Amino acid sequence: MNFIQTRGYDATKPKTVSFSQAILSPIASFGGLYVPQTLPNLGEEFLDKHLNSSYKELASDMLSRFEIDIEKSVIDEALALYDKFDDALNPVPVVKVKENLYVSELYHGPTRAFKDMALQPFGVVLSSIAQRNNENYLILAATSGDTGPAALETFKNRANVQVACLYPDGGTSDVQRLQMVTEDAKNLKVIGINGVFDDAQNALKKLLASEDFKSALKEKNILLSAANSVNFGRIIFQIIYHIHSYLELTRQGAIVMGEKVYLNVPSGNFGNALGGYYAWKMGVPVEKIIISSNENNVLTKLIKTGKYDLRDSKVVSTTSPAMDILKSSNVERILFDMFGDVRTRELMENLEKENYYELTSDELVKLQECFDADFCDGDEGKKYIKDTFTNDNYLMDPHTATCLKSYETCSNPAIKTIVYSTAEWTKFSPVIANALTGEVDAQDIVALQAISKEAKLEIPAMIQGLFSKKIVQDTIIEKEDIEKEILKFL
Repeated sequence: MNFIQTRGYDATKPKTVSFSQAILSPIASFGGLYVPQTLPNLGEEFLDKHLNSSYKELASDMLSRFEIDIEKSVIDEALALYDKFDDALNPVPVVKVKENLYVSELYHGPTRAFKDMALQPFGVVLSSIAQRNNENYLILAATSGDTGPAALETFKNRANVQVACLYPDGGTSDVQRLQMVTEDAKNLKVIGINGVFDDAQNALKKLLASEDFKSALKEKNILLSAANSVNFGRIIFQIIYHIHSYLELTRQGAIVMGEKVYLNVPSGNFGNALGGYYAWKMGVPVEKIIISSNENNVLTKLIKTGKYDLRDSKVVSTTSPAMDILKSSNVERILFDMFGDVRTRELMENLEKENYYELTSDELVKLQECFDADFCDGDEGKKYIKDTFTNDNYLMDPHTATCLKSYETCSNPAIKTIVYSTAEWTKFSPVIANALTGEVDAQDIVALQAISKEAKLEIPAMIQGLFSKKIVQDTIIEKEDIEKEILKFL
């Protein structure tokens, strides 16, 4: 399968590239992204075939339908990492919480967040391609809290790969920060910046497009790639768990094959939602995809009004910090799929130059045929956390809690909803402790202990151990110094 470019072709890159080329060099012409030229049509026959398959069997067959240029032995090695999740036989449990509400728990991997679902296998694939090509790569990652730990975990000590991970200092939970700053592998560099996630992501995109930076790397015999969801190597693994979650509802007798469901996704950079959109287009029966946001509700405004307007917007710090994002990279791939490369380039250039674009009325209708959205503020989210724990005996993190608001406002209660839970309770314990016990401004370790006692849950050893590990990554810089700091690391 070939990959094409969301903003058209500028004659500086090939018109089409292979999967391995797309993930090694993820920024396309005019600063755009790569997308599949076509999507495999799976349909009900594929779903029936995998009704009793393991997650790895499903994943292997779906990847084969994309006809990617990766050896089967490498794919098998990558997918085998799911065996190290909490339950090798079921790495993504789907749990009934309310009558028509099911939660797909994506956080049972090594860093307790959904990014492990894509980044664990992605690290194996990218490192193997680099070794096959006898090349060395710098992998850039910008994180609002979960991509960073997952990227560092998957790439540490892998051959032919070095990683520079950017995060907003003060913009993640303590646990997320500790997961990054205690990593001591020699091929990893963690850089805190005085700024917000959008500053980190903008720096990443600028460096990926910078010929001067690439030339400086070339002198060191290093090439450049990225671990963020601008890289389709992340997205392809995110499609799988949407298919799996639908099959799980069928296995549990909650739906019959062919029955439509809502996919309700807490969304920051839109990669998780994009995976659901592609799964829908490939044959999973979906009624609509519901986008759940926090106070940084730029996606809600886009889906409700057709306006992507950042002119008077600043990132607001919230109780769900992984969604404290204004520029959602993967919306571009939706725009391309619906409106083509010429219109996508026009819209994205307007956003870059004017911090604004607006869809036509016809375009908005087309967007709303697939998506609906709402946002949930921090106080509402804490109420959903407490009420769901009290009434349904289910504990969720503040990102998942945003989905409970949109479940009430955007869905037909007669249709089953799959909510995607993106992080374990341990990642955002001060917020959850406040919701459950009224604990105020507690340190993460204190909050974890309070929740453990209240909910009668053990703190996982991998989280408990963070608080006694040595901090080895203590770099905090201004965003203007990112390039210099990375080159110094190399």
